[in-house]
Amino acid sequence: MLKNKNFYSFLSGGLVASLGGLIGLGGAEFRLPILVGFFKFATLNAIIINKIVSLAVVVFSLFFRSYTISFDEIVPHFFIIINILLGSLFGAYVGANYALKIKQEILNKIIFILLIVLAFSMLLGHDYLTSSKPLFENKIILFLSGIISGILIGIIAAVLGVAGGEFILPTLILLFGLDPKLAGSISLCISLPTMLMAFFRYSKSEQFQEIMIEKKFFTFMIVGSLVGAAVGSMLLSFVNSEYISIILGVILLISAWKVFKDNH
Repeated sequence: MLKNKNFYSFLSGGLVASLGGLIGLGGAEFRLPILVGFFKFATLNAIIINKIVSLAVVVFSLFFRSYTISFDEIVPHFFIIINILLGSLFGAYVGANYALKIKQEILNKIIFILLIVLAFSMLLGHDYLTSSKPLFENKIILFLSGIISGILIGIIAAVLGVAGGEFILPTLILLFGLDPKLAGSISLCISLPTMLMAFFRYSKSEQFQEIMIEKKFFTFMIVGSLVGAAVGSMLLSFVNSEYISIILGVILLISAWKVFKDNH
């Protein structure tokens, strides 16, 4: 039995959620290995706990970030949110069925290459990132590109069991030319419906009733996430957008390394 389990739950929840407050991620990709590897939860139970905590992080981060990136700044980009959601929801519920027929090794290689390309785009594309211009001037082409990107995000998110924030953020920055700070808040808005659907889906399962035994554990993690999201959001005012894109690039490289490691 792990000593001070609830303390470590609070601490790990806070550290991962600080990414949500600063970058605009739910942090599921980083929390899941901790739940499985460190806390020794069975994978499915860890996924469900991860979904619950990720939902809390997304809500907390949106709230705390609103002091720096107000909802008035998000509303004019509502069309972009709908654009990505149309594709991602379709990808998650339809495309994932076809993706699961592909050999896992091939799928991992595709995701690995995609992560590497996005990572170096974030790390090296500063001149373009600061231009604040969409990739395509034609609105129809931009819309169709958003749909296609959303479908890919939905497929990958469904297969990996995450909200896909690490793919949504670069899409918003590279395709739609949004500032990384604003993109972080919009990414959370896009992730929220996915998180809610996953939560309601899992809430009907037997495993959901099983993890209620661990209610105290994930309550500590949620409280830690509240603190972490608040701290990350406070830092948002002091961190330059360029540094946020660099941090995101590093996170994408870490994710790529994890996919590469799993593939071997």
